[in-house]
Amino acid sequence: MKFFPIPVALLELGKPLPVDVWSASGKLLLKKGQSVDTEEDREKLRAHNASSTLADALAWQRSYERTVRMLLREGADVQEIARLYMPTDIPEIDRVVDAEVKGGWLDMQEVLRGILYQCGLAINPIPRLVGIEKKVFDLLQADVDESLFCLFQALADDTLGYCATHALLCAVVCNLTANKLGLDPEQSHVLLRTALTMNIGMARDQDRLARQSTAPSESQREIIRDHSEKSVEILRGFGIDDENQLDIVRWHHTAQSNEGLPQTLSSRRILAMTDGFVAKMAARKTRSPMLPVTAVRSMIVGAQGDAIGVGSAMAQAVGFYPPGTYVQLVNGETAVAVQRGARANTPWVVSIVGKDGIPLEKYVCKDTSNPAFAIEKPLSFEKVRVMVSLEKVRKARAAIPR
Repeated sequence: MKFFPIPVALLELGKPLPVDVWSASGKLLLKKGQSVDTEEDREKLRAHNASSTLADALAWQRSYERTVRMLLREGADVQEIARLYMPTDIPEIDRVVDAEVKGGWLDMQEVLRGILYQCGLAINPIPRLVGIEKKVFDLLQADVDESLFCLFQALADDTLGYCATHALLCAVVCNLTANKLGLDPEQSHVLLRTALTMNIGMARDQDRLARQSTAPSESQREIIRDHSEKSVEILRGFGIDDENQLDIVRWHHTAQSNEGLPQTLSSRRILAMTDGFVAKMAARKTRSPMLPVTAVRSMIVGAQGDAIGVGSAMAQAVGFYPPGTYVQLVNGETAVAVQRGARANTPWVVSIVGKDGIPLEKYVCKDTSNPAFAIEKPLSFEKVRVMVSLEKVRKARAAIPR
């Protein structure tokens, strides 16, 4: 029987365990229902490499992720979630073992957030990360514009947590940019994989920083400075030994550095620029989000060297008004971009609020290259108070000429 390490540090003292605990060699240490009562007990478990079966490990992880999801939906503070212990009960639904990541982008976001939050204590992370990578490629192959739409909409929703949305959106933008630049498929794949885990060393802190109303403290600045190296250490602990991937993670905030592996320099540049691009468009309590068109142009204006090509490719890949972001049309209507157009500045949009300020029930796609529906200006999501229906967007997009 194969065993998997359990997150001993996340076991709550005095609470019953929902699984049998084994040593790495297969000796039963604690039966289901028994508890870890003291720090000395915890140290003994560490000394014996406390483990559980694969089925128990996956079920326990699912229950943990379910609890995180519930707390986020209830508006719990990130610090409260950071103090979360492993559950003491595993619902039967979580006992179902399925390596495949099912559902859409938000389902994948929940799974990835659980891995990032547990960082080095994540259970069986590699197969689950591979499942996420496969799902990303499947969803992109099915519909790039819907993928961008879902993720840019999620970026504006702070109840979902920021770290996993940021990682997924970076992965998608990196992949699209790499394809525009003609990178080979393997290099593009490594870049996507790297984007998913580059900030695992500070995932909880990333969510906390996104919500706090003050500037980062000195201790938080230290976390930010050190997170790349910490991420590398965590990924090595997972068993990842691809030096290209680890090199990109280590230097993704210093892309211009010539240290590390020469073959990763272009990937570092893409990841660093994407990381900054997505971060600029995410709201903070201390600042408003940057408008997408401004964020895109900021990558091009004043760029030098290979950054010019990367910025241009990224602008072509996502557009000046990416799907899922908002604009005001010359006719006075408020609209959401739903599909990239023939040019970076002419997306297809759906009007959601009439010029009289009344929400529109019927979704009709409009080509902004038509002067009657031209874009007057971009809008921050903070100025739009209307929920957008993905299902109605899908129906409206079906009428766009192919």
